[in-house]
Amino acid sequence: MASEARQIALILGATGGVGGAVARTLKARGWTIRALNRDAAKTAAKTPDFEWVQGDAMNAADVLTAAKGASLIVHAVNPAGYRNWGTLVLPMIDNTIAAAHATGATVLLPGTIYNFGPDAFPLLQETSPQNPVTAKGRIRAEMERRLEAASEKGVRVIILRTGDFFGPGAANNWFSQGLVTPGKPVASITYPGSKGTGHQWAYLPDVAETMARLVDRRATLSVFAVYHMQGFWDDDGTKMVAAIRRACGNPRAKVKAFPWWLMPFVAPFVPLLKELREMRYIWQEPLRMPNDRLIAAIGAEPWTPIDEAVRTTLAGFGCLPPETARRVLQAPQKPDSAEVAA
Repeated sequence: MASEARQIALILGATGGVGGAVARTLKARGWTIRALNRDAAKTAAKTPDFEWVQGDAMNAADVLTAAKGASLIVHAVNPAGYRNWGTLVLPMIDNTIAAAHATGATVLLPGTIYNFGPDAFPLLQETSPQNPVTAKGRIRAEMERRLEAASEKGVRVIILRTGDFFGPGAANNWFSQGLVTPGKPVASITYPGSKGTGHQWAYLPDVAETMARLVDRRATLSVFAVYHMQGFWDDDGTKMVAAIRRACGNPRAKVKAFPWWLMPFVAPFVPLLKELREMRYIWQEPLRMPNDRLIAAIGAEPWTPIDEAVRTTLAGFGCLPPETARRVLQAPQKPDSAEVAA
């Protein structure tokens, strides 16, 4: 672990799935968690274990003030509902970079596959060309470009790119907005891809643990350190569906095709559906993220068995009977330290 007497991490986006998971993981490792929020008093009442600071990630002065004394800034903040990405996302990363410049903090960014277009498939390496085909992908690629430029001026940066997130508390993703319906028992599963097309998934608690292990070793990493997480590789597009069936105890849960045909009609009126429609290409071709560089850095990728991961996710979404969900969520969860099987 890092050697600071009082390690302070500033979390931007601590109420979100990724930011919250990373904050809890770092807290368990002895970090003091400072979180920026536009309604700090109200949020502090719900999560008193964190040090909540009033402010907005869009305000450079707020971010700088919150970052004072911090050695790590976790940039996990995103505009809600996919709205106004073009005008909000880049100013927020600029504010984080400015604060890191001023304080000497390392920036930790949860990365995605959206930076890449189909020309980089089927194996996404850390150095694969970034030719995104969507507006969100272009913004994500620009975020990374700005972070790399900042690293050339002395800001340490860690980026962990993963497949599609799933996990309790991770609400803004394909799993919860496509495959299952939160709050309802799993009677059917809507799958966006086709049988035979592989897909990359990442269980959020494993992502958070992986990030924490990279942070532990940040002094030994390159100034601009980028890694890919292998996560759960569904090699033929049927493994995640099978895991959901096992986890919910309904082996006959019907599998329905995602209604791509409907998207052109409704997407202009619903930002989320417009975003989903643009991302269809990631379901049309297999994509996989080798983790050789990550293993070289941390030794082994954290790995929660897929049945446990999916069962916990469904429990968190309220898709299991209340007593079952309570039992699952109260069970201790600790990722294995074994390397993910290929």
